[in-house]
Amino acid sequence: MGCGKFIALEGGEGTGKSTQAALLAASLSKRGLTTVTTREPGGTAGAEAIRALLLSPPGEGWGPRAEALLFAAARSDHVERLIKPAVEAGSWVICDRFLDSSRAYQGGAGGLGDDAILALHQIGSNGLRPDLTLLIEVSPVTVAQRLSQRDQGKSDAIGGRDAEYHHNVGLAFGKLAAKEPALFARVNGEGSADQVHTRILAAIEPILSETR
Repeated sequence: MGCGKFIALEGGEGTGKSTQAALLAASLSKRGLTTVTTREPGGTAGAEAIRALLLSPPGEGWGPRAEALLFAAARSDHVERLIKPAVEAGSWVICDRFLDSSRAYQGGAGGLGDDAILALHQIGSNGLRPDLTLLIEVSPVTVAQRLSQRDQGKSDAIGGRDAEYHHNVGLAFGKLAAKEPALFARVNGEGSADQVHTRILAAIEPILSETR
């Protein structure tokens, strides 16, 4: 069986990653491709346990370094037990968040720096990168509207951080995509879910064509 592909969807809170991951998996399945949809932190039993610690932390919560280490540990298990085996078996793995979320959140907005996050990723996951990272970008006004509908006043420990933090996350994502244009496709996330999905299909066409 031929080798599969690994696609990550990235972006700040409320950009529609989960919705688009499901739509993309459905479209690829209709084309006869085997798909696996997963998320970070999570995707395996061990990583889901770490997810609970991260999003509902005990006591006073985690500092930036401990948080980065937990994300790296969850990702390591996810890569070893799910992502790599699935890709090697010929599946297309669609992941809601991956390394670049750690780079933007803990490395950028959290102040740890990109080198620290990349070093942890090299240790934990042998530096694995997606075949393509789809960065979904929307305006702050759209984000606020979507989060109000989605969270209804409730959010997790990371999503509930202040507006300045999330603004810095968005800036960090933009800098990463500008720095590594060959690894990213920047997708306009405004409009209906179907409109964004159409843009995503256009963005992945180059790697889809490799399978024909």
